[in-house]
Amino acid sequence: MLRAIVALLTRLTAVTALSTLALVVPADANPVTIEIGDRSYVAHVPPDWDGTKPLGVVVFFHGFGQRGMTVMKNKSTLEAFSRANVLVVAPDGQGNADGQRRRWRHQGAPYFERLLDDDTFIETVLADVAARWPIDARRRWASGFSIGGSMAWHMACFRADLFSAFIPVAGAFWRPHPETCPAGPVAIRHTHGTSDTVVPMTGRVIREVYRQGDVREGIAFWRRQNGCAAEPSRIEHAEQLRCEVWADCGSHREVQLCLHDGNHGIPKGWAPAAIAWADRVSLSGD
Repeated sequence: MLRAIVALLTRLTAVTALSTLALVVPADANPVTIEIGDRSYVAHVPPDWDGTKPLGVVVFFHGFGQRGMTVMKNKSTLEAFSRANVLVVAPDGQGNADGQRRRWRHQGAPYFERLLDDDTFIETVLADVAARWPIDARRRWASGFSIGGSMAWHMACFRADLFSAFIPVAGAFWRPHPETCPAGPVAIRHTHGTSDTVVPMTGRVIREVYRQGDVREGIAFWRRQNGCAAEPSRIEHAEQLRCEVWADCGSHREVQLCLHDGNHGIPKGWAPAAIAWADRVSLSGD
């Protein structure tokens, strides 16, 4: 997968460099909003970046009704990614037919048939990012919160070629769950609150039409997709998280389910632990 990611980055950079968009945005412009046609994304550059060292990048999908700028309000998360020399990219979702309540076009999404193709949009965002900043192709991650977490799961299933690891929070597959993922095995570490009532562990029905999926059922899917054993390899504890780890997988792609006792939110200490994990699985090589 690493070779495929490097090849994709090279292709995207070459294509985008032909445009007039190629412009390195300095850290003192934080955060910066960048327009791509009628869509946009917000980027946060590590304040101590030297302007030349390759940056990791995390695409962080915002929650329902939010915008990319909402992600920029989580200072502790931004600081953690900055310390790791990671550029935070928060795309703006698209509105419904009334142009309100921004959302994502993921598997099972409300108004799915009325929304534009977000998969292609994210590929375009990454191409634009690669034209503006020097990016370390090995450290390209997808994350997100709530329905943004569901979008990260969707990208893991359908566009894993764009990323080396996935670190979603409080949002998983919606129904119908995919039967298989064309992108193949992926490294994924999902975090969820066992007391979550917005996106419950077992899912829920919304307006008697749309259905959030079951988190454990989704993790079982990834386990099978990656060729992992039924039982976790080990249990790890970090901060308030209890992580079930499937590491002995035929694909050599690790799966983690990290649970906390809280409700719908990003738990304390999530970012440093997620970054450490993403770095380990991304830099270990094929």
